Amino acid sequence: MPDNKILNIQKLGFQWQTEDPFLMTVHHKDAYPQGNDELGPIASLEGRNLGEDFTIKDGFRMYHGKAVPGFPAHPHKGFETVTIVLEGFVDHFDSTGASGRYGNGDVQWLTTGKGCLHSEMFPLVHKDQDNPLELFQIWLNLAAKNKTANPDYKMLWAEDIPVIELTDTAGKKTTVRLITGKLEGETSLEPAAASWAHDPNHHVGIYLIHLEPEAGVTLPSVSKTLNRNLYFYQGKTIHVEGTAIQASHSVKLAGDQEIEITNGSKDAYILVLEGEPIGEPVAQYGPFVMTTEQEIRDAFDEYRRTQFGGWPWGRYDRVNEREAGRFARHGDGRVEER
Repeated sequence: MPDNKILNIQKLGFQWQTEDPFLMTVHHKDAYPQGNDELGPIASLEGRNLGEDFTIKDGFRMYHGKAVPGFPAHPHKGFETVTIVLEGFVDHFDSTGASGRYGNGDVQWLTTGKGCLHSEMFPLVHKDQDNPLELFQIWLNLAAKNKTANPDYKMLWAEDIPVIELTDTAGKKTTVRLITGKLEGETSLEPAAASWAHDPNHHVGIYLIHLEPEAGVTLPSVSKTLNRNLYFYQGKTIHVEGTAIQASHSVKLAGDQEIEITNGSKDAYILVLEGEPIGEPVAQYGPFVMTTEQEIRDAFDEYRRTQFGGWPWGRYDRVNEREAGRFARHGDGRVEER
């Protein structure tokens, strides 16, 4: 193993291990059936631990949802969620009065900042066909000075996200979806204003790589202090600097070295997370991420007193109408439609 380039190899579980400035990554993949009139699954929900259903049964999970799968209203404070939806849809509502529906390649970049409530439900919009869902949710920390930012979100619509296509001399293709950062001369859409990723000197990169069989790609040298992790989540075998890596493994890589990745005989799908560390203390309890234990206690006190502005939507598991389409309605009244 080239120990100056590959620093660690680890098997992936449900929640993937990350490094500063990232806090957590989860990969959701559920084979939801046809939807019913409530936009929930037409299948029976008997035998599930509804409200805490994290075990795959009949190909899917309900998570905290009881009628519609997903995550009813819950609080966050002090960090950002970057939700990359590869397939399916997410309905968003939050305590600022914002709402939306996004999916099929869209990315929502949510700054929770000084605190907000939001819900993430997975509406099964199709009654005449299955409703598969696949998404990543990445938690990105905020620097201490930005933990009091106003909660807000930014949409990176699928049609606008840069896609890099590389073809080698043998005609093998590599495709990279650049969620944030710079790669192969391309620059991503601008992330949220309060984000650690907003400053290009922080070298935050989030990108998805698809390698055709026998295709390859080289990650550039960035900096000695960069934290860089590769998550090989679907495929068979890739080679990183000549070392065979099986699917469902992560690889920690040196940030100041070029890294050559070549694929084997089956299509490979990879998520890369990289960035300069924030380098500040992290105090985390559930959905609150601050820098000291006292700040965590203060956050809970504030939530109990204010509910971070309260919940204006009635149901905690609210969804949009079936035919709503993709849109974002922000707390200031601004509307984006796709």
